[in-house]
Amino acid sequence: MAQQQAFEPVYVVDGARTPFLKAKNGPGPFSAADLAVQAGRALLARQPFAPEDLDEVVLGCASPSPDEVNIGRVAALRLGCGNKVTGWTVMRNCASGMQALDSAMANIQSGRSELVLAGGVDALSRAPLLYNDAMVLWFAGMMQMKTLGQKAGHFLKLRPSVLLNPVIGLMKGLTDPVVGLLMGQTAENLAWRFGISREEMDAFSVRSHQRVMAGRAKQAFGEIVPLVGNDGTVYAEDDGVRADASMDGMKKLKPFFDKKYGRVTPANSSQITDGGAWLLLASESAVKRWKLEPLGRIVDAQWAGLDPSQMGLGPVHAVTPILQRHGLGLNDVDLMEINEAFAAQVLGCLKAWEDDAYCREELGLPGALGSLDQDKLNVDGGAVAQGHPVGASGARIVLHLLHALKARGGKRGVASICIGGGQGGAMLVETC
Repeated sequence: MAQQQAFEPVYVVDGARTPFLKAKNGPGPFSAADLAVQAGRALLARQPFAPEDLDEVVLGCASPSPDEVNIGRVAALRLGCGNKVTGWTVMRNCASGMQALDSAMANIQSGRSELVLAGGVDALSRAPLLYNDAMVLWFAGMMQMKTLGQKAGHFLKLRPSVLLNPVIGLMKGLTDPVVGLLMGQTAENLAWRFGISREEMDAFSVRSHQRVMAGRAKQAFGEIVPLVGNDGTVYAEDDGVRADASMDGMKKLKPFFDKKYGRVTPANSSQITDGGAWLLLASESAVKRWKLEPLGRIVDAQWAGLDPSQMGLGPVHAVTPILQRHGLGLNDVDLMEINEAFAAQVLGCLKAWEDDAYCREELGLPGALGSLDQDKLNVDGGAVAQGHPVGASGARIVLHLLHALKARGGKRGVASICIGGGQGGAMLVETC
């Protein structure tokens, strides 16, 4: 495996995200492009340059709709960037938004771009229902019928059990095609491997909601810009957060992914959500030219691969090399964001770093890396409370980490995310 070198930092000038809207048994009020455009317009409107001055737009999206396939270009045009500003789309499952940042940084560092709008989006409530294979074959057979009688006879062969048994696109997308496990089942694997109890998961989840509520009270989410629906409805905040989250409430939900022996429930998992997030990235020369005042810098990034059935441990494998490159221990950073795909997944990462055998055998370390101070972890809550619009989350955690560091007078932080398919991504950031 090639040794990745630290690179020249890229400036994060500014950023914005939409409220994250929980899926509620039907398509949400905004398409993915709607979400990206509303957040992007608010962000670009407060800049000293015009949208046409951008060099490119890079957008991560895990589940674009058929009419928004290259959603990066769709967003760029709808944002008024003009025909000459290129727009493109990247996909790395849960880290699509972080991949967009990394792709934009690579172009800035190579000199191909100087000012880039990059981020991620998904409208998971609009994931499609698909025809099952039997229904597709029935349609194919119907196309071969020539006469009205033949077609009528073929129609009578259609069984309601086939017609009324669609494939849920989101469930298919959240199932690993190599190991055949839903993402929640991989979280169950970590709970079993590290002995994480249902009570630990539920307590972590309650804390996530409580920290988001505390963050709201002190206006910690200034990066959120309201959404306005076609009917004039204003969506100002993440709407899946529960002010009344409690252990008693958590106990009411039954395991979903392993109904007999499991511990992972909808309440201690991230929510299915719609949302988008953008960051403006700039070279040093662009910062000087436009007299920009950056939030901070992305100093380093790392991608890692691991067993897909253990995919939730991806942050452990991505964060550790960054820390090693910079001579840092776990608690040498001021704050850390680990995207909360599942409570069991974040807790599993913490336990892996504390485990001598895991660190020796999986990370090549002499022993356990140590225990992360949880007062530094997801200080304003995370995806269990706010939601996880898959394409957007990697961008959200980087943006919020910079805001959280600024609010606390911190200097350095790490944002990391697990990735379906058995990968992890991480970024080291510093405030300016």
